[in-house]
Amino acid sequence: MIKRVVFLFSLIFLFGLPAQSQIKHVVAKGETVFQIAKKYEVTPFDIYRLNPDAKNGVQENTTLLIPKATSGKGVIHVVGEKETLFGISKKYNISVADLEAWNKATLQNGLKKGQEIFVSKPSATDLKSVPTPFVSKPKAVSNATTHLVEAKETKYGIATKYGLTVTELEQLNPQIVGGLNVGQTVVLKPGVQVKKTTNVTLVYYEVQPKETLYSLSKKFDIAQADLITLNPDLQDGLKIGMILKVPSNGAGTYVSKAKDSVLVAKNKVNLIASVDKSQKNMVLLLPFNLTKIETDSVKTKTEQLKTNKFLNLTLDFYAGAQMAIDSAKVLGLPVNVKVYDVESTKYSSNVASIISKNDFENVDVVVGPFQNSVVETTAQLLTKYNTPVISPLSKERGLPLSNLYYTVPSEDFLRASMFDYFKSKNGNVVAIISAKKTTSKDFITANHPDVKHAAFNDKGALDVALLKTQLVKGQKNFVLMEIEKASTILNITNILKGLQKEYDIQLAVFELYDALNFEEIPMKNLTDLKLLFPSATKVAETLEEKIFEKQFKKINNIYPNAAAKKGFDVTFDAMLRICQPEGFVKSAATTKTEYIENAFDYSSNNGMITNNATYLLYYDSDLTIKQAQ
Repeated sequence: MIKRVVFLFSLIFLFGLPAQSQIKHVVAKGETVFQIAKKYEVTPFDIYRLNPDAKNGVQENTTLLIPKATSGKGVIHVVGEKETLFGISKKYNISVADLEAWNKATLQNGLKKGQEIFVSKPSATDLKSVPTPFVSKPKAVSNATTHLVEAKETKYGIATKYGLTVTELEQLNPQIVGGLNVGQTVVLKPGVQVKKTTNVTLVYYEVQPKETLYSLSKKFDIAQADLITLNPDLQDGLKIGMILKVPSNGAGTYVSKAKDSVLVAKNKVNLIASVDKSQKNMVLLLPFNLTKIETDSVKTKTEQLKTNKFLNLTLDFYAGAQMAIDSAKVLGLPVNVKVYDVESTKYSSNVASIISKNDFENVDVVVGPFQNSVVETTAQLLTKYNTPVISPLSKERGLPLSNLYYTVPSEDFLRASMFDYFKSKNGNVVAIISAKKTTSKDFITANHPDVKHAAFNDKGALDVALLKTQLVKGQKNFVLMEIEKASTILNITNILKGLQKEYDIQLAVFELYDALNFEEIPMKNLTDLKLLFPSATKVAETLEEKIFEKQFKKINNIYPNAAAKKGFDVTFDAMLRICQPEGFVKSAATTKTEYIENAFDYSSNNGMITNNATYLLYYDSDLTIKQAQ
C-alpha cells in the first residue's frame, strides 16, 4: 500500500511538469546521483524532486528523469535563525560552492536571517527578478597604500603585484635595499606615513557571523585597504567562514592554512615569522626495533602490528612527526631531518652505537628516544656538543641534565595547577580521599593544609552530615575525590548531585582514573557535577585540528590518535625553535608555543627542564569536554 501511495504521488508530481522540461537518463555502473547532477548542471535536490526513490541510492540501468538546467524556477529557501551555508547545503544535498555561485550578489555581505536564496540552479529570468543588494565594493588592490611582507615574498614579486619596478619600490622604502623581513610594512605610494612596527606576525583568522570589513579593520588595527591587500578575495565581498590573513594582536582564534601545515597561535608566540633561513639539522631517535621484528621467527609482521603496542605507539608518533616534517617543507623551513632506529630493551639500547657511528656534532636538536633511561643516556652522550635532547613521551624523571627537555608536565605541577585554579575562584576545597590513596592525602596535607577532609563511617559510607558542615553556601565548593571503587564513586556522586540544590559544587579529580569509566557510573553524574581534571593536552575541536585530521586521514587512512598529535606537536615545535635566530635553548627559555593538542612552556627547576604548559578540563552538560576558564 505504501509503495502504491509513493508511486501515485510520483505520477502526480511528474505529470505536473511539462515533458519537454525533462531528460531521461539511464544510470551507468558505479554512477551516483551527485555525478549525474553535475553532468546535467542540476542539483541532487532537483533529481530527488523528480525521483523520490533515488534518495535511497540508484542502481545500474535505472531510468531517472532529469530537469533541464535552464528551465523551471529555481527553488528558494528562506534563511532561518542561526542557519549557515554549510547547514543549508546539507539540507538540500548541494555544495556550499554552488550556493555561493547561485547567490553571489545576495551573499556579498554574508548570510542573514530572512534572506531568500536559491538552493537549486536559477534560470536567467530568476536572477533578473531578484534585486541586487547595494554593496560598497572594496577598494582594488591597486589602490592599496602599504603591504605587509609575508614569508617567501620577494621585492620583484611585490613590485610586480602593484605595477611598480623594483627600483621604485626601493626608492619608496630605502630600508629594504638590503633585503625584506617577514612582517615588515612597505610603502606603495609616495608620501605615505607608516607607523614603525616590530616583529609583526601574520596569522589566519576565520570570519565570524555579523563581522564586517570595518569591524575587522578595527579589531586587528589594520587599514581596510591593507586587509584587502593581504586577502585579494575580499574584493568579491566578505563571507562567513572565510580564512583571512591578519596581523596577530591576540584577538580571536588563528589557524595556519599554508597548504598542509597546521599551526595554532592563541595568544602564544608564533615562531614562523622569525625563522632564520640558515641550514639546521634534526635527528629523530625512534624505537622501531626493526631488527627484532625481522628476526622474530614466531610472529609475522602482521601479527607484530596487531599485538606490539610499543611498535604501534612508535608508528603513530612517527606518522605525526612526518606530517610536521612535510608542513615544515611547505613553509620553507631549512631543516635537514634524519631518522635512526633505536633498538632498545628495558636495560640496554644501541643509542651509543648510533651516536658514535654518525656525525652528531652539527645536530641542532634530537627528538627521542621514548624510554627515560635511554633518553637520559642520549642526553649524557651529547652534552659535549650541548645538543638539546627532547624526551617526548616519558612521565618518569631521572637525572637533572642541562640539555634534556621533558615535554610531559610533572604530576606535581599538574596538581599544583588545579589548586591555583581553586584559589583563583576563591573556592572552598573539600577532599574525599579513600584510605588506600595515602600518596594523594599526604600531598594535600603537606602542600594545602587549608583543605577540609571528609570522613567515612564504620560501614565505609560517606559521612554526609559532616560533609554538609564543610560546604559553604554562596561560595564555590570544589570537592576533590580520590576513590578506587566504582560503587563508592557512584554513591558519592549521587550524594553530591543531591547537595547541589543547596550548594554550588564542582567535582574534581587529580586524573581520570579507570574507576570513573565503569558503566555503572552514569555519565550524567559526572557532567552534572562538571568533573574537573588537570591535563597535559587540550581538547582540540578547532578548525586547525580539523585541517590536520583531514590531511592525516588522507595520508594514513585513519584519524590521528594522541600519539600522532604528540608526534606532530613535538617535532614541529622543535623544528621551529632551532630555526630561531637565538636557537633552541634560548627560544625554549623565553617563549611559549601551542599547537594541535600540546603547548610548550619549558622552565628549569633544580636543573630539571620540564614543560609547564597544562590545561584544566571539565565535563560539560552537553557531554563534551571543555577547557576551564
